[in-house]
Amino acid sequence: MSLLVVGLSHRSAPVSILERASLPADTQAKLLQDTLAAEPAAEATVLATCNRIELYADVDKFHAGVAELSTLLAQHSGVGLDELTPYLYVHYEDRAVHHLFSVACGLDSMVVGEGQILGQIKDTLALGQDLHTAGRLLNDLFQQALRVGKRAHSETGIDRAGQSLVTFGLEQLAQDTDVETWAKGKRALVIGAGSMSSLAAATLARSGVSEIVIANRTLARAERLAQILGEAGGTGVAARAVEMVAVGDELTRADVVVSCTGATGLVLTAEAVEDAARVRRAPLFLLDLAMPRDIDAAAHRIPGVRLVDIESLAEASADAPMAADVDQVRGIVSDEVAAFGAAQRAAHITPTVVALRTMAAEVVAGEVARLEGRLPGLDDKQRAEITQTVRRVVDKLLHAPTVRVKQLASEPGGAGYADALRTLFDLDPETVASVSRADLNDADVKNRGRV
Repeated sequence: MSLLVVGLSHRSAPVSILERASLPADTQAKLLQDTLAAEPAAEATVLATCNRIELYADVDKFHAGVAELSTLLAQHSGVGLDELTPYLYVHYEDRAVHHLFSVACGLDSMVVGEGQILGQIKDTLALGQDLHTAGRLLNDLFQQALRVGKRAHSETGIDRAGQSLVTFGLEQLAQDTDVETWAKGKRALVIGAGSMSSLAAATLARSGVSEIVIANRTLARAERLAQILGEAGGTGVAARAVEMVAVGDELTRADVVVSCTGATGLVLTAEAVEDAARVRRAPLFLLDLAMPRDIDAAAHRIPGVRLVDIESLAEASADAPMAADVDQVRGIVSDEVAAFGAAQRAAHITPTVVALRTMAAEVVAGEVARLEGRLPGLDDKQRAEITQTVRRVVDKLLHAPTVRVKQLASEPGGAGYADALRTLFDLDPETVASVSRADLNDADVKNRGRV
């Protein structure tokens, strides 16, 4: 079995394709279930964010796996395979590990160094665990990716290489003015109450806006976010919640609007924005962080309106200077990829070593029983001493070879040592497989407890 990832992101596909290929939560679940039903895949999980969709799977055949995963992505995204294929990328084995670790560190983000991706990776792993589509490989991989991402942020200054998408978007709205000066005294409307919208609201509060209105499809969630902002203290911001039907009225009073919902259609049409702009006497700033977009792209042509969306953020950040910290993070990623590969290769041979020692213990038990039959006069002390001596002899004979084979197996190209060990000692493949299944069950329990 080998790790395969097939996906598309803001680096490989235009926003129009990413919007059409976005996967709602229920579609993600169906995609994972269908992936496991496909013959090449033994386990799978999907990383779906506003600017990437990646399907991870443990497959037994590379070419068949690529074809199957590509087809499944096309079927569930609603974008035809012929249209989707030019934008897909494929990573395999160590390159797939390297890719996910880079993503976890923010190296592959639209704004380098942003930390929100760690929460999305955690959600991806939780989904695979809840649906039982993530097995030992993907559990280990995504748990390690979370640790690598946290290490990058704690040991380097990668956070200085780029700000969160929210902050970066507000900076683009403010243009040549610092965000605090630009935001001071403005009235803000935040549409949505999810993690990105909550971050936007908190960022606006810290930046000095005078009022924040939260609009959400579920009013209770908007009220909860408004309550949290009101309890934060020290910001001097007034926060209140409204239902989505009130967005039109609130739009005429707001100076800055941030929208990030899970809607599949437009939340703000160009006509709605134009009507609000006609009523207002001041500029209207719009930040659309949703994928697919919440705000009609045509709104940027309306006089007095400035719109920043995912597509314009990608263009603005494409030529951002590369911080020295990025090179340090790349070094961390390379080291962690090598360590993960070595650990996986070593783990691959462990069931074979356990099976060998189990067989040796059975041989010892059989020989001791045979000896007891030939020497019935042995007392308990003598029997125990003989048994212990035979066990020590076997343990000493097996110690060096098993330690060495684990070392060799952890090196690149060491996968064949498990097969050699099974052949040399004529180990029962079913015995080895049973050890692997037991390890998998134990790992699943432990990993689910860590998320």
